[in-house]
Amino acid sequence: MTRRILVVDDDEAIREVVRTGLEVVAGWQVRVARNGEQAITLCGTDPPDAVLLDVMMPTMDGPTTFARLQDDPRTRSVPVILLTAKVQPVERRQYDDLGVAGVLAKPFDPLTLPDQIAGLLGWRR
Repeated sequence: MTRRILVVDDDEAIREVVRTGLEVVAGWQVRVARNGEQAITLCGTDPPDAVLLDVMMPTMDGPTTFARLQDDPRTRSVPVILLTAKVQPVERRQYDDLGVAGVLAKPFDPLTLPDQIAGLLGWRR
């Protein structure tokens, strides 16, 4: 099964590393968004199988974007994994308390990223 993933990050380099890892290594279809507003629009028109969402973005951060996705019946069931450089226990608990499907620490290895995502979401690869 080909998975459809939306990658949301304001850093173009991160978006491309993730895209490459997921498309080349896993064969998944990847769409990208530069910010939370763009992510909400893309998810609302064509919900992906999962969203990888950067925590720290200008204008609308990851937690706010996640809350907006949860408020919309069209996107409420889409699992969201946060991407962050801040993975201290306190931050991880805060993110887990939001109800996200998981948290992945930056930097990450694009070769193992699909397996990490699959593990968090209970997907077989």
